[in-house]
Amino acid sequence: MNAVTDAAARPDPGSDDLGPLLARTALGDRAAFAALYRRTSARAFGVVLRIVSDRAQAEEVLQETYVKVWRAAAGFDAARSQPLTWLLSIARHGAIDALRRRRAEPATVSGHGDDEGGDDEGLLQRLPSDEPGPLELLRRASEAAQLERCMGALSGSQRTSLALAYYQGLSHQEVAQSMREPLGSVKSWVRRGLLSLRACLDRVAGLPARAGATGGH
Repeated sequence: MNAVTDAAARPDPGSDDLGPLLARTALGDRAAFAALYRRTSARAFGVVLRIVSDRAQAEEVLQETYVKVWRAAAGFDAARSQPLTWLLSIARHGAIDALRRRRAEPATVSGHGDDEGGDDEGLLQRLPSDEPGPLELLRRASEAAQLERCMGALSGSQRTSLALAYYQGLSHQEVAQSMREPLGSVKSWVRRGLLSLRACLDRVAGLPARAGATGGH
C-alpha cells in the first residue's frame, strides 16, 4: 500500500458505492479493497495529518488504518453509520492513539549531562517506539494476503457463511435465515470451511497437518 503523496489532488468519495466495496472486502475481495483504498485514502490521510503533524508518522498510521479496515470490514453496520464515516473514525482513533504514545515519551533526554538540551529531540526520536514499523506493517499485510488466498480456496457458500458467522457474529440460525438456506447446510459449510481454512493457514505456516483438518465443498 503506497503512502498518499497528494491528498488534495483526489476527489471526495461518495458513500453510495463504498458500501458494496466494504461488503466485498469483508469476503476477501482484494480488488475491492484496493478500490476502497484509492477512493478513501486521501480523506483518511487528511484526517490523520491534522492530528499527527509528522508526515512520516501519519503515513504509518494510514497504513495501519487500512490493515484494520481489511480485518474489520465484515463488522461494518450500515444501519449505524455511513461507510466513509466508519472508515474515517478508524483513522481518527488510530491517529489519536499514535499521538498519545508519542506524548507519553519522556519529555527530556540528555546524553551529555549538560543543560543545553540541543540534541534532546534527536535522541527522543531514536528511542524505541511502540508504533509498528514498516517491517511489522509488511508482516501484517502478508498475513492478510495469506488469509485472503486461503479464503479464496473455499467455496462461495463456505466463504459467505464464515463471514456472517465469524465476522458479523451471527448464529447459525441467523446465517441460515440471511442466506435463505437450510440450517443443516449452513452448519456443514461453517464446519468444513473452518477445517479447510485452518489446514490452508497451517500449510502456509509450514505446520504439520492436523488430524481431521480436511474440508470438502
